[in-house]
Amino acid sequence: MVQLGILLTNRYRLLSVAAILDVFESVNRFYVNDGKEPAFNISLFSANEIDKNKAVEFNNYQIQFVDAAAKQDLIFIPAFGSADIGVAIHENQQYIPWLQQQFKAGAELACVCTGAFLLGATGLLNGRPATTHVDACKQFASAFPTVKLQADKVVTGDGGLYTSGGSTSSFHLMLHLLQKYCGKDIAVRTAKLFSIDMDREHQTYFSTFSPLQVHNDELVTMAQRSIESAYHNTGTIEELIKEIPGSRRNIARRFKQVTGITPIEYLQKTRIEAAKKLLTETNQQMTEVMVNSGYTDPKAFRKIFRKSVGMTPTGYREKFYMG
Repeated sequence: MVQLGILLTNRYRLLSVAAILDVFESVNRFYVNDGKEPAFNISLFSANEIDKNKAVEFNNYQIQFVDAAAKQDLIFIPAFGSADIGVAIHENQQYIPWLQQQFKAGAELACVCTGAFLLGATGLLNGRPATTHVDACKQFASAFPTVKLQADKVVTGDGGLYTSGGSTSSFHLMLHLLQKYCGKDIAVRTAKLFSIDMDREHQTYFSTFSPLQVHNDELVTMAQRSIESAYHNTGTIEELIKEIPGSRRNIARRFKQVTGITPIEYLQKTRIEAAKKLLTETNQQMTEVMVNSGYTDPKAFRKIFRKSVGMTPTGYREKFYMG
């Protein structure tokens, strides 16, 4: 029987914990209904300093404390419900040495969405691939520069360390682990039960371009406003920012320093975001979408869109159209 531990971290996201319990409890029912012993012994762990003489329960599980926990085979770190990831990590420092010890003893560690920040804080991901919620990737890359961030990936796994993207990506992580621990048949049965598309590999089409707007560099602000007001014009970046005072080199240097990307990348991301909005909120023909987003070459538009979003413009509309 696999010893499966789930951390009840400070500021954990309830939906994240509930999803893990629902999936693995369902798998245990599969086994029992087939006349077998359950595949997983599920335990919930906390490091909170509360009266340990009192029975503390969560969804009919008695919460155990990490300082007295036995060795686990697989440990899940849930997503954080806090918008301030830095605060969430600071409040969960007590888990770091325990996770390091469990991993050294042979436990595999799997994290959901922004739970990757806690795993990153252990140092165990250094030099390894990882992913997290698409909108948290920039912050993750800044906090853990030695981790090989793969922002477009739904799931990563390396040496017993697993990460997943946004919240629903946790199901793909769990399917991956179920196939490893229980075999493909159980993974497929679980996918059918929860209506999970097993073939999803990318999460870039869920991302939203949200550039930094509040800063103290007026020149960069002028460049941003120029791009955002004229992105639909088919001109080059040089033409769009030609009225901004200063040399192109100085503007590009300051722009990247403030926003983290070059003016050209900013223009492309702005255009693609506009195209996504037109695809999902209007019934414009594809040629209209292309032109109104600032592109003139259909082949180039499809290529850039697919590279940025992870699917074709047509596929994106079919998946997300709200009309």
